[in-house]
Amino acid sequence: MTHEMIMAGFGGQGVMLMGQLLTYAGMIENKQVSWIPSYGPEMRGGTANCSVIVSDEPIGAPIVSEPNLVVAMNLPSLDKFEPLLQPGGILIINSSLINQDAKRKDIKVYHVPANDIAAELGNVKTANMVIVGAIIRAGNVVSSNAVLKAFAKMFAKKPELLAVNEQAIRLGEEFINKINL
Repeated sequence: MTHEMIMAGFGGQGVMLMGQLLTYAGMIENKQVSWIPSYGPEMRGGTANCSVIVSDEPIGAPIVSEPNLVVAMNLPSLDKFEPLLQPGGILIINSSLINQDAKRKDIKVYHVPANDIAAELGNVKTANMVIVGAIIRAGNVVSSNAVLKAFAKMFAKKPELLAVNEQAIRLGEEFINKINL
């Protein structure tokens, strides 16, 4: 199966890290992967998005024009990327920052209060990891084991970050599990 994803939000929300983590986890699972970052005019506060492909088959081109999964961390991202989503695709909305529903009815929508869940955990910077957990459960892209291995390798020099980020990922997974009951 091929998963073509776009993750988008403001600079500083950890959008690039989400994409890198999923890409690295795909590599750990011996899948074919692609990651392309795209920054707005500013690094922090401007818009940022990345395209990620995780596939069991060779990837012909790394461009994602019709994703089957979109993450919108802010309203401009929802407005820009919802129309590109394939019919039947998955849209994950950070409902902590977006008070708007999806316009389309031919997609599966998950409203995940990522910032609120991260704040309850005591670290608002982990909102992106809550979303990664949601992607793991809603999109079935990679396993949480592979994501945690990837995180540990990426942050090998900062092992103190692993526990709180693992908790955030688990909370994102649990949130989707509750919705899907």
